Amino acid sequence: MRRSVHHPLIWPAALALAAALTLTGASLSAALAPTAVATTTTSAGAVTAFSGNGAVYSVSAGAVRARVSFTTDQVFRIELAPDGTFTDPTGSDIVLPQGAPPATSWRDAGDRYEISTAALTLRVYKSALRFELRRADGSLVWSESRPLSWDGTATTQTLARGATEQFFGAGEQNGSFSHRGRTVQVSQDTNWNEGGHPNSVPFYLSSSGYGVFRNTWAPGSYAFNDPVTTTEQEKRFDAYYFAGPTAKDVIGQYTALTGKPFLPPIYGLEMGDSDCYLHNANRGERHTLDALKVADGYVQNDMPNGWMLVNDGYGCGYENLAQTAQGLQQRRMQMGLWTENGLTRLGDQVRAGQRIAKLDVAWVGSGYKFALDGCKAAYQGIEANSDARGFTWAPESWAGAQRCGVQWSGDQSGSWDYIRWQIPTYAGATMSGLAYNSGDVDGIFGGSAKTYTRDLEWKSFLPAIMSMDGWAPSDKQPFRYGEPYTAINRKYLKLKESLLPYMYSYAAEATRTGVGPVRPLALEYPDDPVTATDAVKYEFLSGTDFLVAPVYSDTSVRDGIYLPRGTWVDYWTGRTYQGPTTVNGYQAPLDTLPLFVRAGATVPMWPGVSSYQDRTAGSPLAWDVYPQGHGSFSLYEDDGVTRQHRTGRFATQTATVEAPTTGAGQVRIDVSASNGDFTGKQTARPYAFTVHSTTAPTQVALGGRALPKHASRAAFDAASEGWWYDPADRTGVVNVKTAALSTSSAFQLVLDGATAVGSGGGTPPDPGGPRVDSWASDLTWVSSANGWGPAERDRSNGEQQAADGRTLTLDGTTFPKGIGAHAASDIEILTAGHCSSFTATVGIDDEISGYGDVTFSVRADGATLWTSPTLTSASAPLAVDVPLTGAQRVHLVVTSVGTATGDHGDWGAARFHCS
Repeated sequence: MRRSVHHPLIWPAALALAAALTLTGASLSAALAPTAVATTTTSAGAVTAFSGNGAVYSVSAGAVRARVSFTTDQVFRIELAPDGTFTDPTGSDIVLPQGAPPATSWRDAGDRYEISTAALTLRVYKSALRFELRRADGSLVWSESRPLSWDGTATTQTLARGATEQFFGAGEQNGSFSHRGRTVQVSQDTNWNEGGHPNSVPFYLSSSGYGVFRNTWAPGSYAFNDPVTTTEQEKRFDAYYFAGPTAKDVIGQYTALTGKPFLPPIYGLEMGDSDCYLHNANRGERHTLDALKVADGYVQNDMPNGWMLVNDGYGCGYENLAQTAQGLQQRRMQMGLWTENGLTRLGDQVRAGQRIAKLDVAWVGSGYKFALDGCKAAYQGIEANSDARGFTWAPESWAGAQRCGVQWSGDQSGSWDYIRWQIPTYAGATMSGLAYNSGDVDGIFGGSAKTYTRDLEWKSFLPAIMSMDGWAPSDKQPFRYGEPYTAINRKYLKLKESLLPYMYSYAAEATRTGVGPVRPLALEYPDDPVTATDAVKYEFLSGTDFLVAPVYSDTSVRDGIYLPRGTWVDYWTGRTYQGPTTVNGYQAPLDTLPLFVRAGATVPMWPGVSSYQDRTAGSPLAWDVYPQGHGSFSLYEDDGVTRQHRTGRFATQTATVEAPTTGAGQVRIDVSASNGDFTGKQTARPYAFTVHSTTAPTQVALGGRALPKHASRAAFDAASEGWWYDPADRTGVVNVKTAALSTSSAFQLVLDGATAVGSGGGTPPDPGGPRVDSWASDLTWVSSANGWGPAERDRSNGEQQAADGRTLTLDGTTFPKGIGAHAASDIEILTAGHCSSFTATVGIDDEISGYGDVTFSVRADGATLWTSPTLTSASAPLAVDVPLTGAQRVHLVVTSVGTATGDHGDWGAARFHCS
């Protein structure tokens, strides 16, 4: 599945295999490439015969025959055979066996026949065979603006487009999620970059509440113009139709037909690592067991990693397989292999310890059937030879592949642009029932320390991710770049691990509903017209509770973050925003992913883990609660590895929160018993809660019993149960812990006098700003301009990277807190009228000798409150004490007086005094 930049399909090591399949790159390209459409088209004429038998109806228009078959009362199939003979090339490969068909009826309505179920009526117009779908209440779903048409090579359906109708789906469409006014290709083109479609799917859905699946192996082209024309390169028409009412319903119906997404093993939701560890021309002679040395690097750097592909590379092969698998398992990782030699040896490999199979375009064969068969065979091969779940990674897949693999978007080069276009790609693919979509962290070629870190940040909120080594100038493990990158990468991988129960619950939901965890905003907020536009193209939802707005350029400021209706909480600072709104100037230094949590969210977490295997019988379950009105979350648990969940061996536990919609009051958290059983289920466990509140509660009670209040973090940490309020943590957090409680019993936690997020003590929604004395370097900066590199927090001005400055020093005095700037600099901070004054000590940092001449200014709400005289490197530091009463926004400004050389202006001990 790699190296397509050298050849569209294969490298020399795979040529023998490709020859064995009687396939060359040219023949596969010819087999899959769209054929030029003939200019002469024909369409169906007048209906000459109509008959019905149960849920199947036959229609003739002269020699042309059509057939309508109902699967459910909201799902049906239309086939058309221009030559009068029906064919079905896909057979049982894609569409799964369905249940009993629904009851239907029909009538002759004069100019048309009407076929009805309890939910729908399909109109079959007579004068020229044309279809139109309406709901039981008569409302229009879709209508053909002209009859089905065909030429010598293709068939086309033409639908009228609604005035505001939006279109989604078609699988992975690189760089796109919403298709109105666009033409998308549904085929294999080996274009891994923006505009490509490596895992396209012949299914799309409409905001009008319907979806269409073309049951075919043929390539297609879908033009979502007015009218909508969808064409497949085959002289037959075969499509299934799904009627909503919502996009989630349509996705569910489509995946009920073609297969629900598989449930990965829980290690499949951890970071993965891929490389070649045998005969790698890029790296010198190595052996498969050398993979264990890299695995040790993850362990030594405290970096979570769940699995490793130990032979990723053409001609790599492997040796000492069982020993390698055992060594990885000892390091809490599973072993995977790239299927460079096909699947004939898979059984032996799985018995030796293989648990992940990565597929490749080099041997998928002619057309998508071979690719889908390979995905299914690899998946089934793992399950047939172990008690593990099938887990594959597949490029160039097709409809149905969601039931056996992660869709991988191809060979790409790490860059800012790579980050940018992947964001809508993976969110958009969810609209086609693809629950697991990913690309290598920072690509396999190129990249840099900064793009790797930024890419890993947001991909930590995808279910499945991996890094790929051996094809860039240096290895791409997350610990290779040194500080500050290693620490930042560790932070996000640890966060991904702690959120495993959240993500795993959404994975289980995908298996039930077909809807994957990563979602475009339009899926959850379909009534908001902004969510289907490019205004939200570069953000997505991870589950329903996290809104992720990745940084995709070399900047520390993120603009254009759209927050839909409701209250949204900055995950890092606790600042709240009332949607719908667009946030500009969001301060996002390299270590900060713009991340927001929906008010009302209740997020399950595993605190402090580096692997799912860190969990013991006595490990706590944590709930991160953002109280506002009613909220709940249903936690899904099973053994995480085997297939016992398919026989009912799993459990669910629901946390339900009732809280004020605004202001202070009682926050009540009801945690149900854990219903169900599985091997390794905790019979009892302690619980931890972080409840976000701008005020300390007057009492916290567990089951009607008041819990002890602790006076400090140290006392709280040392206690077996109780609570502690931290006003400095994200505008206020109530920390609660319980002793071990039986999982077979429900319990209730009540916080009296806590506040809903987005408000404080009965006041209107909080406009933000600090409410306690705060260091300027600890606050969120609304905006930040700087003369050289980013302005630094608690360091002097450095180079072009964040956190690369030195200790702040003025006239021999060091300052552990403050801001290091370079003129011209302008840092904006929201104070929202809460602060009475600003103090600091200013001057040019001691690291500059004989250079620099600047002035410092404090400005607020358009007025300059204070300006220093010109300060040089020889000037004594200057104390600053500026009244701020009533100020809403404060700017800390450093201005160059002469040249900009050496203008390293420090705001030592910069502090806002607030209440």
